[in-house]
Amino acid sequence: MTNKLKNKRKSKKKESQEMSTNLKYLSLGILVFQTTSLVLTMRYSRTLKEEGPRYLSSTAVVIAELLKILACVLLVYKDSKCNLRSLNRVLHDEILNKPMETLKLAIPSGIYTLQNNLLYVALSNLDAATYQVTYQLKILTTALFSVSMLSKKLGVYQWLSLVILMTGVAFVQWPSDSQATAAKEHSAGSQFVGLIAVLIACFSSGFAGVYFEKILKETKQSVWIRNIQLGFFGSIFGLMGVYIYDGEQLSKNGFFQGYNKLTWIVVVLQALGGLVIAAVIKYADNILKGFATSLSIILSTLISYFWLQDFVPTSVFFFGAILVIAATFLYGYDPKPAGNPIKA
Repeated sequence: MTNKLKNKRKSKKKESQEMSTNLKYLSLGILVFQTTSLVLTMRYSRTLKEEGPRYLSSTAVVIAELLKILACVLLVYKDSKCNLRSLNRVLHDEILNKPMETLKLAIPSGIYTLQNNLLYVALSNLDAATYQVTYQLKILTTALFSVSMLSKKLGVYQWLSLVILMTGVAFVQWPSDSQATAAKEHSAGSQFVGLIAVLIACFSSGFAGVYFEKILKETKQSVWIRNIQLGFFGSIFGLMGVYIYDGEQLSKNGFFQGYNKLTWIVVVLQALGGLVIAAVIKYADNILKGFATSLSIILSTLISYFWLQDFVPTSVFFFGAILVIAATFLYGYDPKPAGNPIKA
């Protein structure tokens, strides 16, 4: 009997480990797909020449926030055993009955909304490959904010990776003859504007991410509830941005001006971004996340060159991209202390 019980326990443990591994690689595969496809489709949608007005990126950010709220409500509904009364009670207790806790999310939500708008600006002015590599500077800003806000201590490998990261991004942004030619051909886009947008987005991403992490550590609310709160404030800030910056165009052509199938794909991919990252944090480790980021950079570079044809890679770019990929892996590297085999 005892042997049978042991065998059953072993088989159950093996099955749970296999399930965990499958979920880990599935979440990473979805992350690679979401990151790469969002960048490429967003870039393509912002540079595609069509008749009539182009869609307003500010409205796309608002729709993405509303879709994120809907997805999170469905996930909370699933966690509440698909019971509407339980869902209503959870939302009432965790959001309406805790107004101060909910208000804490207003700060990171406003910053995330700014960041999402800046990404549209960046990809309207930078090719997907350059954007993907440069945006990895968010690792640097997140690390610096973690040290200052969470009193996190970084190891030697992590500090070294940040130096390598900055060097790699500097090489990627190094001007070349091909970039100068491309800049003349695409006069509508300004690489400097795109670079500034990415840099501000990196700082906002780092600060908002660490602030959000701090809130999650201080309270016991689920990630999905927190995302509903973020989405609520995000949609309000987003709507304010729509009417302040695009109010005139909105009154002429409406909220959904220029929307097509491609626009909706971009909106859905952006809405899924936060949920995918939440799944990756739950199931994957830093090294696998680094692998996913690296694969996404490589895919973005290849597709930008062969499909979008708005990017000509140079040896300097490749060297910089390799440094950034290496820095991403090194930052997530956790050296295990060597055990002492000699016993006293």
